[in-house]
Amino acid sequence: MLHIQTFDARAGGNVLYKALAHPLAAEAIERLYARLDGPVALYDPDGIADALAALYPRPFDCLFVHDVALVGQHRAGLAARPLTALPASGARTVLVAAFDAARIVARIAPLLPAGAAVLTLDEARLPGHLLSVPGRYLDKLNFATNFAFFRDADGLSTRLVSANYWAGYGARHMRLWLRLFDAGGKALATWEQDLPAGPGGFAIDSRDARRRFGLDAFTGQLFIHAVGATGHDVVKYALDTYASDNGASLSCTHDANAWPSDRFAGLPAPRADERVVLWLQNSHAAPIPVGTIALDRMGAGQPVALDRPVGPFATVALDVADLLPDVRWPAQIELRAGRHVVRPRYEVTRAGRVRIAHVNVERDNLRADPGIPALPEALGRGYLLPFPILPRVRFRTVFQPTPMATTQTTLPLRLEVFDTDGTRRGERFLGCLPRDHSLAMDLDGFDVEQGHAELVYDFRDGGEADGWMHALFRYEDRVSGHGAESSFGAHIFNTAMTYRDEPQSYSGPPPGLSTRLFLRLGDAWRRSFAVLIYPASAPWQRQSATALQLHDGSGRMLAEHPVRIACSGSVMIWPHQLFASADLAAAGAEGYVLVRDTTCRLFGYHGLMDEAGGFSLDHMFGF
Repeated sequence: MLHIQTFDARAGGNVLYKALAHPLAAEAIERLYARLDGPVALYDPDGIADALAALYPRPFDCLFVHDVALVGQHRAGLAARPLTALPASGARTVLVAAFDAARIVARIAPLLPAGAAVLTLDEARLPGHLLSVPGRYLDKLNFATNFAFFRDADGLSTRLVSANYWAGYGARHMRLWLRLFDAGGKALATWEQDLPAGPGGFAIDSRDARRRFGLDAFTGQLFIHAVGATGHDVVKYALDTYASDNGASLSCTHDANAWPSDRFAGLPAPRADERVVLWLQNSHAAPIPVGTIALDRMGAGQPVALDRPVGPFATVALDVADLLPDVRWPAQIELRAGRHVVRPRYEVTRAGRVRIAHVNVERDNLRADPGIPALPEALGRGYLLPFPILPRVRFRTVFQPTPMATTQTTLPLRLEVFDTDGTRRGERFLGCLPRDHSLAMDLDGFDVEQGHAELVYDFRDGGEADGWMHALFRYEDRVSGHGAESSFGAHIFNTAMTYRDEPQSYSGPPPGLSTRLFLRLGDAWRRSFAVLIYPASAPWQRQSATALQLHDGSGRMLAEHPVRIACSGSVMIWPHQLFASADLAAAGAEGYVLVRDTTCRLFGYHGLMDEAGGFSLDHMFGF
């Protein structure tokens, strides 16, 4: 496992990782290392020696620290020595593992060995024109970055869509710095794209990139760096994968989290008539060694390792059956990734149709929370995980609870089912499920034509909870056989009282009692839709006061349509049915709908449908 700190509550933990892992930083550190004349002493004032050595392996000769409590501890494979021993080290080069290091260099000048050169990580800074906050290099806004699975090959293309939500926080002159890598990790193209001055939509299409740069077919990843960011350091997007000839295949995935994890979960085993391919995309300039990547049936504790390396920034298609040939749906698979990859995608092929979804970060820093079984009445049912029941006449809806933390050995759950008007139509206690369960339930048995369901904790048979409840939701067209799936986690919704950081807010402290959700528009072949759910842990406003606001590519609002959703109810919306054709035409290909509500927190799923029986679905993102 890479000794890197990717997500931490401490200020700067994630920023340091992103500063080191940026593709331009990787190139600069390679040039920096070429200037190291041994013996090389590494001075580690900020505790990042392990991360530096993990991402950019180099055999340093000695390591120095100034904190006496750290002397003797091992970092980067070396025992830390006191800084006062630096003069007698015989080092010809001293590398200071810190950014903005001028003061540090001045402080240690009296301790430098005679004739030693001093280098710092300032040699690996990004160019000034890529910094959103030039005066403070390790500001999180300087590293608003993410990766996207990007492909234009084998009859499939990809299109990334989002909006300049930074404009809503006061950002000006926003642009994207983009680098496209092929399957071998080679940089195919690097370019910049200006974003609208206002909160307008934007898109990046693989076909456009291929034409613009004269590229052959490719499958790889797109690195995205938002420059000029204000108020928000997370790059959020929806990624559509579609048949280049407008054929049968169509899917959508959403992403916001750019954090490599040791493990990921929520990967379904293939059915007997399916092929499941996990797309492994190395997020770093260091290769992934043989035996690092492994798959395991959830709860089995018998991981099977990949027997080949993965190169820097490379993309590898791993057929799940190659490592786990006897594991079949509804079994679940855990990915052990050693913090080398940002949230991977998986691709399911069945009867000539392809669908893509993503796995989720499996956390290793959670413990059972004894407060959850004893939540006060004011928080009602507490944590809820809502998901849609698509119209039953056409779609089959199946759900599967998924362990999403290494410490989750039990999942004490109940299912509750609601009509669109908020009427509870039934419930079922699912039991205190073990970690290795294989429950996958079809909701046809509840006889609900359309609505939504919610998973909630239920401790009647014991069990523990940590609030990190997740599930996989699978949908299948009864006629075409096309499928789509999504996954997400639970939150406390729509209560005036709070528990820890719930109900979450888009900005500011809890409770989060408002909605800003992004819904992209479709095109001539694919119509966009959304299912908006009004979940409530405790009784709240009887109806939502939701506004669907149609924006064009510049961010200008063209039209608004009111929607009322009953508490614990849901609605399926189609922009092409709600807005005038002239307004939709004026919105253009990069227009979008903002789902806005200041009275309650809605949760939503969005997708596309085409005339060939294809459809996509994943959860919406807000800002």
